[in-house]
Amino acid sequence: MNLFQLRAFDAVAREGSFTRAATRLFISQPAVTGHIKALEEHYQIPLLRRTARRVELTEEGARLAAITRAIFGLVDEAQAMLEANRQLLTGRLEVAADGPHLVMPLIARLRALYPGVTVNLRLGNAQETLAALLSEHADVAVLTEVEPRNGLHLHPLDESRICALVPAAHPWAGQAEGIALAALNEAIMVLREPGSITRRTFDVACQAANVRPRVLLELDSREAVTEAVAAELGVGVVSSIEVSQDPRVSAVPIRGDGLLNRHLLGCLERRRSLRLIQAFFELAP
Repeated sequence: MNLFQLRAFDAVAREGSFTRAATRLFISQPAVTGHIKALEEHYQIPLLRRTARRVELTEEGARLAAITRAIFGLVDEAQAMLEANRQLLTGRLEVAADGPHLVMPLIARLRALYPGVTVNLRLGNAQETLAALLSEHADVAVLTEVEPRNGLHLHPLDESRICALVPAAHPWAGQAEGIALAALNEAIMVLREPGSITRRTFDVACQAANVRPRVLLELDSREAVTEAVAAELGVGVVSSIEVSQDPRVSAVPIRGDGLLNRHLLGCLERRRSLRLIQAFFELAP
């Protein structure tokens, strides 16, 4: 069995692209294509489907990808273990986060201490961020409200509170003491999609307090919520760590139970001793 061919297939399976796989392996794209073609022809099995936009795994390819990810994950760990005592002059860290506000200071500290380390940051919602970590598409991840589980190492980072987002001219704007959750009963609101952590925390708190807001719009980004509130379409909710400096809107704390979120830094338990991952955790407060 040709390990070069397997390594090329593994890179394409991880990246979903021949071009990105070539960059990952520091070889040419034709070389990647050739390795995979030879692998498919030798075993007479289709592993990839090429579409106009991306590369997809066949059923057999998905089964092989699960094996190669384990194989080359162990190879990467062996290399990292052998180099553990070397100074971090170079390296690449894959970071995932469900928002930029907590992860950016960590990356800044890492860059200040280890300027030769390259960081690739992927931002997504809570489910996407956890999935990236568990599938080893990310080495470390900043997560919100993740329950402990076997194989996952978690370190607490911070807490945030759910705030109401209102237009700058709204009567609630500037109320430092905040508003009671009950004040949002029957209020017209513009909220994130139900899959967002902020929305989920708010919904659970409302249900527990028997508060029933009137949801006019569901939006798929924080920026869209801000624009909707600025246009006076309704009241939004936002995490206290995500409050923008937009002068058109004002964030007001909401008083009530169940409105706090916990933010954590996570990695796979079996990889926590790897030098670069360990260095990132050491930067956490």
